[in-house]
Amino acid sequence: MIIRIENYGIETFNEIPLEISMWYVYVLMSKKTGQWYIGSTKNMQKRISIHNSGANKSTKAGKPWGIIYCELGCNRDDARAREKYLKSGMGRRYLKNRLKFFFAL
Repeated sequence: MIIRIENYGIETFNEIPLEISMWYVYVLMSKKTGQWYIGSTKNMQKRISIHNSGANKSTKAGKPWGIIYCELGCNRDDARAREKYLKSGMGRRYLKNRLKFFFAL
């Protein structure tokens, strides 16, 4: 998991102020089809439950889903920008390189 908190001058995880709302950028992989889904949320457990319950139209056909990658951002705008990048061609290439040992198993 990568935590990008350099904008706040924070050196350790214990120094994160409580008023910073953490946003997750995540990659799910369908256990049924092997397809990826990239998204962002403030509540990771709730969001994965929604994906696996079939309540999300775009992930309903691929359930069940498992998380294969996650990053934390300090605000919604950063998380959405990172999500947009990971959905791009360069971002998908980054993810494949970052997860090459995961896929080698």
